[in-house]
Amino acid sequence: MDKLEQIAAHYEELEARLSAPGGGPAQIADLMKEYTSLTPLYRKIKERDGALMEEAEAREMLEGEKDPEMRSFFSHAAAEAAERAETLREEIRVLMLPRDPRDEKNVIMEIRGGAGGEEAALFAGSLGRMYRMYAEKMGWKLEMVSQSPTELGGYKELSFMIEGKGAYSRLKFESGVHRVQRVPETEAQGRVHTSTVTVAVLPQADEVEMEIDPGDLRIDTFRSSGAGGQHINKTESAIRITHIPTGMVVECQDERSQYKNKDKAMRVLRARLYDMKVQEQQGAIAAERKSQVGTGDRSERIRTYNFPQGRVTDHRIGMTIYKIDSFMDGDMDEILDALIADEQAKLLAASSQ
Repeated sequence: MDKLEQIAAHYEELEARLSAPGGGPAQIADLMKEYTSLTPLYRKIKERDGALMEEAEAREMLEGEKDPEMRSFFSHAAAEAAERAETLREEIRVLMLPRDPRDEKNVIMEIRGGAGGEEAALFAGSLGRMYRMYAEKMGWKLEMVSQSPTELGGYKELSFMIEGKGAYSRLKFESGVHRVQRVPETEAQGRVHTSTVTVAVLPQADEVEMEIDPGDLRIDTFRSSGAGGQHINKTESAIRITHIPTGMVVECQDERSQYKNKDKAMRVLRARLYDMKVQEQQGAIAAERKSQVGTGDRSERIRTYNFPQGRVTDHRIGMTIYKIDSFMDGDMDEILDALIADEQAKLLAASSQ
């Protein structure tokens, strides 16, 4: 209770400081960011205070009441207020859990066909479409970075950026191996094949978080390939950036402008290096990370899409839904919400030990 009172007092202090004149734009921006992040928690604290007050008032009225009907009324009101206060207490506990500082970041998603040849490439395209439709549903902006199409309409690789509030907090659970079981379009005998696609979800890093020495880069230009009409093979607008210390290579050819392609490629490179840095830092606590859902382990098989049975199974939480068509159309929230709830339950269990 003392901690909640301190949080409420701090929130009201922030409110007063924001209302008062003075302070530079940077300071005001920092205050507003903290104020906004604390608002949901403050409101829940106040709701719980109100419920506790209602319970106390009902119990006080109950003590002095003789009429059986009124006693029943006050007893019911006290119990209802106590139950609401307990529910709010659990919601407050969740809001007070340590947040992943990357949760509010934009993301870069990289999809690669794995085992299964052309069928894996086709499913990589299906997953790319699924994420695009989910981004549209969430009101997020999606920008293509690069793509390596195959002759039958699939993709060996597909890379794009998604910008939007809380993008990483929901999409981070998509990192890993996605397995598909279905009859390929190229299969004449109607046999079900199993293929895999690997998805990487990288939080987009700011320049201040991931500084890159220009001397560590080799930048090459080349002519774009693929769709693009007369633009193709006429201008060297595509960009290939090699990070010499790590050997990491990023290509971008989606834009007609060399400058725009370079900007996108740098954002992807920065995100990859940032992810590498985070993975190294978390390597020391690998055992703890394995107990959590959103580890981002891209060698782990996380989900199976079985088309003949119309089911999607998430292996991390043992959840199966029989809505594969709507899921592939971007209706992903049922499983994503369950993954978030599971992660919160594990964090709550760890915090109470």
